[in-house]
Amino acid sequence: MYLGQHLHIATPLVNSLPLQMGKPRSIWLKLDALQPSGSFKLRGVGHACQAHAARGAKRFVSSSGGNAGLAVAYAGRLLGVAVVVVVPETTTERAKDLLRLEGAEVIVHGDSWQEANGLAMSMLSSADAFIHPFDDPLLWEGHATLIDEVAQMSVRPDAVVVSVGGGGLLSGVVQGLQRNGMGDVPVIAVETEGAASFNAAITAGHTVELERINSVASSLGAKRVSEQAMHCARNHPVHSILVSDKSALAACERFLADHRLLVEPACGASLALVYDHHPALAPYQDILIVVCGGATASIDQIRAWAAAA
Repeated sequence: MYLGQHLHIATPLVNSLPLQMGKPRSIWLKLDALQPSGSFKLRGVGHACQAHAARGAKRFVSSSGGNAGLAVAYAGRLLGVAVVVVVPETTTERAKDLLRLEGAEVIVHGDSWQEANGLAMSMLSSADAFIHPFDDPLLWEGHATLIDEVAQMSVRPDAVVVSVGGGGLLSGVVQGLQRNGMGDVPVIAVETEGAASFNAAITAGHTVELERINSVASSLGAKRVSEQAMHCARNHPVHSILVSDKSALAACERFLADHRLLVEPACGASLALVYDHHPALAPYQDILIVVCGGATASIDQIRAWAAAA
């Protein structure tokens, strides 16, 4: 079952009048927050899980307490494959409850993703498949379907706005643009100031490891961006932009009011460019924003973060 069809759904592409704010331009929203697992992650994770299930994997092992882990758990349930997710101690109770709701075994270990990932890797047997949160060609191939769907709607943006954590979505979007004849369309890669591993890599000219993550946008919290993200930056027009936690959180609130859809601060970072009238968008008339979603933050948590920002 499900081996011959996608686990993700084709999500709506809508033209947002509220985000156009009366300006003579089009703001297109690719609403991947509506994926069954709550985020775009299901595109790549579902594709990877299906590939490994077809090869005979008996268990999926993941090391994400966030949206990637939820996508693995969802995919495992649909495919009838056991799932274990190793999460760091910083993972919220809400996230752990959502993982268990999908039937995953949850193991808490370490105070960072790196430590949780180390344990996950040590658990692997020949019957297991490790599902990386962002650094795997299978993931990028799956994420690229997002742009396939945009192209199928005959929409050709002149810029695409994406949030960047480890770089999986960025890598998939660039792959999708290039295979749909949009290799000249720039990608605006957005991070919060306290989780800016991609920006640090762009500045240094190579990937670097951040000393710490200091942002409420935990879904962007990769200390080191993938090498593939840097490859994309060298072979495609990609512009790195930073926003504050405060801007990302305010964007979450405004987007909820405008489109009745709750997203995490990691997604709010991209939306903040529009709400804050960021000059990076000024040259463009048809802007596609990937509303990547996120399932682990509640509106109460977002408001609590905003009050403390």
